[in-house]
Amino acid sequence: MSNVSALPHIATRTTFNALAATALLGVASMSHAAIFKNNLPTDPDAVLSVGVNVMAVNPAYDMEDSTDIRVLPGVFYDNNRVYARGAQAGAYLINDGTNQLSAYAQLSGSEFDPDDARGALQGLDERKASAAAGLTYLRRTPVGGFRAQIATDVLDRSGGNTARLTYLARITQGKLTVYPSAGFEYHDADYNEYYYGVSEEESAKTGIAAYKSNSSLNPYINISANYDFNERWAGFANQSLSYLPNEQKDSPMVNSRTESTTTLGLLYKF
Repeated sequence: MSNVSALPHIATRTTFNALAATALLGVASMSHAAIFKNNLPTDPDAVLSVGVNVMAVNPAYDMEDSTDIRVLPGVFYDNNRVYARGAQAGAYLINDGTNQLSAYAQLSGSEFDPDDARGALQGLDERKASAAAGLTYLRRTPVGGFRAQIATDVLDRSGGNTARLTYLARITQGKLTVYPSAGFEYHDADYNEYYYGVSEEESAKTGIAAYKSNSSLNPYINISANYDFNERWAGFANQSLSYLPNEQKDSPMVNSRTESTTTLGLLYKF
């Protein structure tokens, strides 16, 4: 039997995704207008860096092994028109050296594999990472950068939406460049329900209490560093730490107030 009560919720989600796609296309078409003619020229000497990243992920989920090791490719490139930074790629709509507005896509979300979970959590459904697309705006100032982002789940794993406000800084000393940042990330109820909620069906199957989550605001800090060994080789490191508010921490799937990711990478510059 179909769930009629879910139809308004699905319609709202579909409408938001359609509006987000329309906004992306609209802003992209506006990038050719006269107001955006002061963009930086394409950099013909932009360097393409390709390498491999080893990630140690410490999720907030209650897992048998608290650390998940992943090996992923890494790509960095920016020619003032398009860019790639690790798991994110995008195209600039505005880039005048002070203001940057871009449309982007990136990997998004958490991963929960019930085979690696503890006890009755092994009976829950899998939660998969997804891909998000949206808009990001960066304003450069003498005291650092301020960035705002909004994105939606384009694979409809959670059907959720996220937003970020971030302060970024850059510190350069010789061959070493460090990028500290801090901010807040908003997750809507759909996002949290998929990654942290426990449905009535899962509860009946496992005995775990059902849990319904609301939207949340997560503070986080991040620090990245790049070191140029020579003209061709560079090392990359990143450490991120996110704090889970009660909307996520109170889930029976979770046993930690924080989650972190440590990344080490080696890049070759063409």
